Amino acid sequence: MKTVTIDVRPLTDTLGDFALTWKSGKASAPRISFESPELLFKVLSGKRWELLNVMTGAGAMYIREAARRVGRDVKAVHGDVTALLNAGLLSKTDDGMIVFPYDAIHVDFMLKVA
Repeated sequence: MKTVTIDVRPLTDTLGDFALTWKSGKASAPRISFESPELLFKVLSGKRWELLNVMTGAGAMYIREAARRVGRDVKAVHGDVTALLNAGLLSKTDDGMIVFPYDAIHVDFMLKVA
């Protein structure tokens, strides 16, 4: 099963992991990081989570099909797809289809006293 981890951590930690992976030449586990919980929740709204849910393990599809699966307007789904593409959660195929290339999502962050 191919799982992506979504987490909240400082940019310096993310860049440090990138540098370590670059130097070692070994691929790390898929990870998408956000600098704050606020940014994570801004990018991953409820409607976008729903979109990722129907796309998980479903393979490539056109935006129209994704909209049909979530029962939403194509234009609104297009905006959400654009945001998820920009965040690195979705990919686009050569023929214009969108794909969520993972079978599972693991979310990892901690809220604590400042």
